[in-house]
Amino acid sequence: MPRTTPVFFALISALLSLPAEARPPVVAVDIGHTLVAPGATSARGRSEFDFNRDLAREVAAALINRGIAAHLVNDDGQIASLRDRPKAVPEADFFLSIHHDSVSEQELTPWTWQGTPQRFSDTWAGHSLFVSHDNPAPEASLTCASAIGARLQRMGFVPTDKNARRRAWADQANTVHWYDNLVVLYRTTKPAVLFEAGVIKHRDEELLLRDPARQRRMADGIATGVAACLQVMDSAR
Repeated sequence: MPRTTPVFFALISALLSLPAEARPPVVAVDIGHTLVAPGATSARGRSEFDFNRDLAREVAAALINRGIAAHLVNDDGQIASLRDRPKAVPEADFFLSIHHDSVSEQELTPWTWQGTPQRFSDTWAGHSLFVSHDNPAPEASLTCASAIGARLQRMGFVPTDKNARRRAWADQANTVHWYDNLVVLYRTTKPAVLFEAGVIKHRDEELLLRDPARQRRMADGIATGVAACLQVMDSAR
């Protein structure tokens, strides 16, 4: 069963009741990893970067549909420097980095997919979110992460507790962790969240994460949470 918390209802109420901005808010949607360093490899051999780009494009589209100016960062897979990514959209009010999760080497099991040796782990599945104490606005970052997590759970997306083994909880109910030394989170000048959409080493979840309809649905939930958070941030100014 999805976990329900008051934060979702409070944020959505704020979204519906507050007036629209004269200037639409700006969100940088960062695509994790690069073509040269594509991140993890899925159970069937697809690169994490490809998963990240597919979902990030859907998130950007969903934000634009809500009147938010969304800008993709690293869409060509060429921005190797993590420090340069927040600089790509200096006017952004919020920075969201899209990733997909994996597991440690010792948790992987060999198998063969379409004649090619691969590795998998069906132990962990689900999404999670990360924020940093070292971000210039850690409280706002946490508010945004909690809003995203709450909305996704209300929609039926199931999070994972996998990362609690190494990362302290920032908001356990909405599966948000502290990860202070992530460059893309602390090198920004505005609130920032890193989103792990799911575990691509999990064979069943990999197929779900590759499904375009599910990507659009998850992106819709992410965009709803971001939009609510931006309204709350604006009201606090």
